[in-house]
Amino acid sequence: MENDDKYEVMIRNLNKSYGGVPVFTNLNVNFLKNKITVVLGPSGCGKTTLLNIISGIEKDYSGQVDLESSRLSYIFQEDRLISHLTVYENVAFVLKSIMSKIEVNLTVNKFLSMVELSNCKSKFPRELSGGMKRRVALARAFAYKSDLLLMDEPFKGLDDRLKGDIIKKFLSLYRENKRTIILVTHDKEEASELGHIVYSLE
Repeated sequence: MENDDKYEVMIRNLNKSYGGVPVFTNLNVNFLKNKITVVLGPSGCGKTTLLNIISGIEKDYSGQVDLESSRLSYIFQEDRLISHLTVYENVAFVLKSIMSKIEVNLTVNKFLSMVELSNCKSKFPRELSGGMKRRVALARAFAYKSDLLLMDEPFKGLDDRLKGDIIKKFLSLYRENKRTIILVTHDKEEASELGHIVYSLE
């Protein structure tokens, strides 16, 4: 028998449809604490919808979704950096309400260093490449002391060399700051490389 205290997220009998078309029908799935679980599937199969339900963005569904903790980070498919804030300020933005100024400064510098962006602290998002923006998003998500990190196709659209570099940064951040991660992708190689557990949606 499975022991529920091992799980960060527990989903029971989840039902969701759009315009009468079912996306999930009595879906039951658990996500283990401090592991990387990959949800693999083609576009339109409900991967983003699942993350939005877990995060609380999507509320129109039936079934039970239990989270061990309410502290979560979310890396969306599209870049969601705040355009009028610098790289430093984008990362600091999520920390100001939970840390002192000294702690914020130390934390921001630590995570920007980990993603090799210490020399870009004063730049604005418009001055960054796509890969650099992804690295800022990773730094921001890991800097916030969440227990659960949701990642929606975080490496989509990157060339192979850049994707490989950012995946290395991601795994380094994960090893240093373990937490439960649910990552969705359509890429089977990504799923194999990153997932401790892989669930497939059709």
